[in-house]
This record gives sequence, structure tokens and C-alpha cells, in this order.
Amino acid sequence: MSFAHPWFLALLLALPVLAWLKGRHGQQAAFLYSSVDLLKGVSDISRSSAGRLLPALRWLALGLLIVGLARPQKIDSQTIQKASGVDIVVVLDMSESMRSEDFKLKGQPANRLTVAKEVLRQFIDKRPNDRIGIVAFGAQAYIAAPLTLDHAFLQQNLERLDFGVLDGSRTAIGSALTVALNRLRDVKSKSKVVILMTDGQNNAGQVPPLTATEAAQALGVKVYTIGVGTRGMAPMPTGRVDWLGRKEYRQIPVDIDEDTLKAIAAKTGGQYYRADSTDTLQRIYNEIDRLEKTEVELKKYVHVEEWLHWAVAPGLALLLLETLLAHILWRRLP
Repeated sequence: MSFAHPWFLALLLALPVLAWLKGRHGQQAAFLYSSVDLLKGVSDISRSSAGRLLPALRWLALGLLIVGLARPQKIDSQTIQKASGVDIVVVLDMSESMRSEDFKLKGQPANRLTVAKEVLRQFIDKRPNDRIGIVAFGAQAYIAAPLTLDHAFLQQNLERLDFGVLDGSRTAIGSALTVALNRLRDVKSKSKVVILMTDGQNNAGQVPPLTATEAAQALGVKVYTIGVGTRGMAPMPTGRVDWLGRKEYRQIPVDIDEDTLKAIAAKTGGQYYRADSTDTLQRIYNEIDRLEKTEVELKKYVHVEEWLHWAVAPGLALLLLETLLAHILWRRLP
């Protein structure tokens, strides 16, 4: 609860002072008698409680009316929505080659998908004011998370992405880029960005990557491309362990179509990056974060419920009760 005009509450401090002054300087009612013998019959009658109750009701009523002047309010909900005007769709390769463990995370070998998700998670945390979506792809592409400012929901969907949720036998880069562009087609953003991460070459889907690039140019979408993987050979887990319980690996060639990724970035005004380590991938996202900045628009929605009547109504009721008691039940002699 809060008050729209809290300074009125200072008047409450004056009530005890006024009550004390009234009791100190007020004239007490009295009768003049020629002889005190006339009062012997009523000398044992106890003092009426009206003298204490009626003033208490009056002061309590004044206190409630002062609280009413301060306008007590209940704030049911307050939402501050910040929208930067930048919409970002991250396109994440989940093909089987992303199982290669040529990266390290916290000093331990880690596959490319795990590292990509961790770095992306940090990137999302750094940009709370952007609408961000995720497209995952292998042989096909699908929307893992729509464009949203609800980054808790976004992080939950990112966490669920893992091998086996789609066909990872091939890599449909063109189709994935097309799905991302469809998410950005009708949005009225200051800046529309796609971040495309892949470790292979386009070998699936109906849309060639450069055809999708032309669509990105027409829509004014900037595409940053990232080739994920070391150079040369990379260790791929075989799914077996040796007699000591250690994972067995086989070496596979790193085959990233850098020419196509560079062309996509160049034609759309983005940049191409090669991520051959966790630190490099982190620096790439930091660079993109630095490049894609804009002013923040703030929208504040507050639902306020006025509680003034909860103070004024009882105050008026107490004043009415005090008046009725003073003139009906506890009438005073004139």
C-alpha cells in the first residue's frame, strides 16, 4: 500500500496536541446549587463513560478522515517493460557434428552445442531489453522460441535444446535462415538481426543459403555468421568407453563453408566470425553486443486501486455515531 498525498499524514501528529489542549483549556460543565444536601441522593452514582467515549470517537473519526486525505492506494501490479527496438533471432546448428568436443568449458572438454548454449545464455542476460528468438536446425529448421522479452521463458527453451530433439543427420542452413527471416518479416523494429551459428555446410533443405540472403537484404535484416569449430581435425565421441571408463573418440575433419558464411554476412551488412575456442566465441558475442546498441524505450504499466473509501467511510460513520450518541443516548442537560 502507498499514499498519493503522504504529506497529509503529518496532520495526525497534531491530533494528540489538540486533544491535550482541549482537555486543558476546555470548560467543564457544572450546576450551581444553593446547598450540597440536594446532591446526597446522587452522590453514589458512577461517572458516565460518555465523557471518555464520545471524544475518542471524534478523534478517531478525524484521524481516519486525515488518512483519507492522504489517498491510500493499493498497487496490484507494476510492470516496467523496456524495449530497445532491436529484434534478434539466433539460429543454432544442432546437427550431429556439433557433438565434437573441440572446446573447453570450465577446464573440461565440452561439445560445441554445450558451449554455444552457455555463451548464448550469457548474451541473453546482457540484453534484457531486446526481443530475442531462437531457431534450431539440423536436417530441418523449427522455432525453438519466438521473439520475446520474457527472457526467463527464453532461457528455459534454450535449456531444453539437446541432441535428439530433431534430425541432426544433415545441415539445412538456407532453410534455417528462411525460418528466422519469417520471424522478422512483419516486425517494425529499428534493427533486425540474425546470428547464425553453424559448424558445417548446407546439404539439406529446399532453400539455398544465398537465396535466403537475398530475402534478408530485401527485408533489411543484418546477418552475423559464426563458424564454430577448431581448424583441422576435431574429436568426436564414439559413444563407447575404454576399460578405465573414459570416453573413446574418433577424429573427424572440420568442414565449415566459410565462403558462404562470409558472403551472407557481407551482403546483409553483418560480419563473419570464426569461433575456434570458447573464449573466441565469447568475444564474438561481446563484439555483436557492442555493435548492436540503440536507445531504450520505457513503458510503465501500473494498476492502482484507490482505498480512500476504506478510511473516509468509517470516519464519517464514527462522526455520525458520535453525534447520535451525544443527542439520543447520552444527551447532556443544557
